[in-house]
Amino acid sequence: MKLKESIVKNKVKVARIEKNNLTQGELAKLVGVTRQTMNLIEANKYNPTIRVCLLISKHLERPLDELFWLEE
Repeated sequence: MKLKESIVKNKVKVARIEKNNLTQGELAKLVGVTRQTMNLIEANKYNPTIRVCLLISKHLERPLDELFWLEE
């Protein structure tokens, strides 16, 4: 049985801006990644670990499933 390839999509950029206009660098520092990594996450070019997803969710005060989902 072949599994369909799923892509992780996110709304991190929108949530970050809505959270007191937080910059990529500020959120990256809170989460413990580089600004470049945060840029790639927001551009859907990098799939973060579950730990990073949970930290982003915590600092943006949004439910995980509101920020990240699978798209086939």
